[in-house]
Amino acid sequence: MNYYGADVIKVEHPQGGDDTRLWREAGEENIWKPEATGTSLYFNAINRNKRSIAVNLKNGKGKNLVLELARQADVVVENFIPGKLDQMGLGYDILKSINPSIILASISGYGADGPYAQRAGYDVIGAAEGGLLHITGEADGPPTKPGVGLMDMCTGLYLHGAITSALLAREKTGSGQKIDTSLFETTISILANVGMSWMNLAKEAQRWGTEHPTIVPYDAFKTKDSYFVIGAVNNRQFKNLCLRLGHEDLANDPRFLDNNSRVQNRKDLKRILSESFVLGTTEEWEKAFEGSGMPYGPINTLEKVFSHPQALARRMVEDVGQDAAVSGKIKVLGMPVKFSGSKPSIRQGPPSLGQHTDEVLQELGLSSDKIAELRNDGAI
Repeated sequence: MNYYGADVIKVEHPQGGDDTRLWREAGEENIWKPEATGTSLYFNAINRNKRSIAVNLKNGKGKNLVLELARQADVVVENFIPGKLDQMGLGYDILKSINPSIILASISGYGADGPYAQRAGYDVIGAAEGGLLHITGEADGPPTKPGVGLMDMCTGLYLHGAITSALLAREKTGSGQKIDTSLFETTISILANVGMSWMNLAKEAQRWGTEHPTIVPYDAFKTKDSYFVIGAVNNRQFKNLCLRLGHEDLANDPRFLDNNSRVQNRKDLKRILSESFVLGTTEEWEKAFEGSGMPYGPINTLEKVFSHPQALARRMVEDVGQDAAVSGKIKVLGMPVKFSGSKPSIRQGPPSLGQHTDEVLQELGLSSDKIAELRNDGAI
């Protein structure tokens, strides 16, 4: 999802393009025009503001087109298995020879070297191998995948930060560089305190559901009609929690005097709190804690998320034009970062396969006749 003004040219294979174009869920056929077979909500979520060109990289002329683009580009992003780009004659050494300031940003399953470098990787594989699935789920249940492709997203965000850092470094040195990250390494890096406990205490992690291993209470509690999430990370907040629940005596109970005590006696405290929260509805508890300064909230359905007054106030739902849609537009997720001095925007909807091929090649100086020749040769 490109918010920040870059001209992102997505290079896709002429036959099929990005796999996510075909990742439709049940019911999507009702929002797309019958002839719009190469798009999906999944694809639209992560490809707005991009231009698409359809190029066959196995064709020599097609490869030369990409090299010509790289000659003028600031950044090349790729996610082939390590070494594949070199085999295709598009590796970093080649790119650097034609554009010394180029930044090559690579994502793979396991990283550019090491014994697992040649293994394929997907989001759930990275989450499994990197330990995230081991610590996600209910304490007495099986491993659970987060509800979205969390490691795909986190790895992309890490790479985004690295790219901006490399661009800043280039401003100072004049030189580009290669950046390399992976789903596996990203997963390990976000283990944070859990990973630290293993490395320094040899303490194996466990699944906690919505609880926290070192903060109590910090959990989702069943109410009369749904769930209510709340955390008390210090004694002041815990006293406030007890007051709002009508159990002021709990704050003076020897079992719960400080966080260490509460962690040691978490089962007793959870039982007491659960018995209290289930007596009211989620809405009643929201009113009870309003103005308390406590961190709290309901577990919202998506219907409630996208009608949430804060989501609307912060423009987290936007409309963009989309010719492939029956209505001519689709709703998309808004931009989560706001700038005081500029306004990132959704300039255009996600592209159809090869939508901008002719446009981009004309910008490179190719004539209509030359583009037609390349198309006849199977390069585009």
